[in-house]
Amino acid sequence: MMATPRTEPSSADAATTPLWRAAQALRLVTMVYAVGQQISSAPHYLNPRLSWVLIALMAVWAGCSAVLLSQWRFPDVGRLRAWVVFGDHLVVVGLMASTRLVSNYEWYHWHQTVPTTLWATNAVIGAAILRGPVTGVISGAFIASVSLTVREQWGQDVWTDATVPVLVSVGLALGLAANTARRSQQQLEQAVRLTAAAQERERLAREVHDGVLQVLSYIKRRGDEIGGPTGELARRAAEQEVALRVLISEQADRHVTGAPEEDLRPLLTAQARPSVSVSTPGDPVALGHRVVREIAAAVATALSNVELHAGKSAKAYVLLEDTGDEVVISVRDDGVGIPEGRLAEAEAEGRMGVSRSIVGRIEALGGTANLLTESEGGIGDGAEWEFRVPRTARA
Repeated sequence: MMATPRTEPSSADAATTPLWRAAQALRLVTMVYAVGQQISSAPHYLNPRLSWVLIALMAVWAGCSAVLLSQWRFPDVGRLRAWVVFGDHLVVVGLMASTRLVSNYEWYHWHQTVPTTLWATNAVIGAAILRGPVTGVISGAFIASVSLTVREQWGQDVWTDATVPVLVSVGLALGLAANTARRSQQQLEQAVRLTAAAQERERLAREVHDGVLQVLSYIKRRGDEIGGPTGELARRAAEQEVALRVLISEQADRHVTGAPEEDLRPLLTAQARPSVSVSTPGDPVALGHRVVREIAAAVATALSNVELHAGKSAKAYVLLEDTGDEVVISVRDDGVGIPEGRLAEAEAEGRMGVSRSIVGRIEALGGTANLLTESEGGIGDGAEWEFRVPRTARA
């Protein structure tokens, strides 16, 4: 007979496992207190035999729930814990209500219910660990209201009784502790992933440097020496060498999965090649994920146009600036330039590459895309695109 494989719990379930186990230790300690309270209270009950039956049921439930809630290698442990916590509340409410079956008004009004307030706290603790501080506070208020109802203490006595503040405070404190544990687990896993990625990046860098980069460098050098048709091969090898070096050097700056923002610099420097120079600030330029992707796509389109229309010997220069209020990206080339009115003509002819891929992308982010030519105040030969995207760009 094949054994059923164990299911690994989620990171959130694993993070709170120590809290669950500590809570079950408290459950057993409060059980001992509840039994001691039962021994001292039984002589005053109208039906002591029934009270002992109820205490026995409470002991059985305490043992079973303690075993179940302390597990963490269990198929769908989160659902298991949710059902046990729900059962906890039903047992606590049932035992509290049964207090009226075993004692008279004078007793249950001035004393604790059958499951003592301390033992009833276990249900609140479970709810807080399971769902956080809000659920913990709601659970505490609910259990406290049941206790006050059973004991008929909704009058002035409620302000002198410690039941409400104790239960609500426990729910709040344990809920905050559980959320902190989950966040710490996520940060730990994130750090482990970053460390593993860094180690893998270093390993790949060594292998690439020892093999591919050296071969590409050799092809470029020999192609330049031979000349002729081999020069094209040398140029291609140089482009791939630059691309690989940029990829290796910039991997450390990639955004972390789950982070709200991403650094724009790596996406621009990745487009560097022998004919394209990219300059970026020393500090990260963090924007929303969609914003940086759209800006990088617009820059890539502008560079593609340089390669297609600016001439074979044209060089392109990309400059990234962060002014604090906005991000400014300049894409300039020293090619043949763009005649005045040419873009409007292309758009009228149905060629929407510039208007949609460049201007449309930037304007969709709430920014502006301006093409500067010599007749419009641009500098020297060639053309220059200037993209201005506010820090408040729509992500």
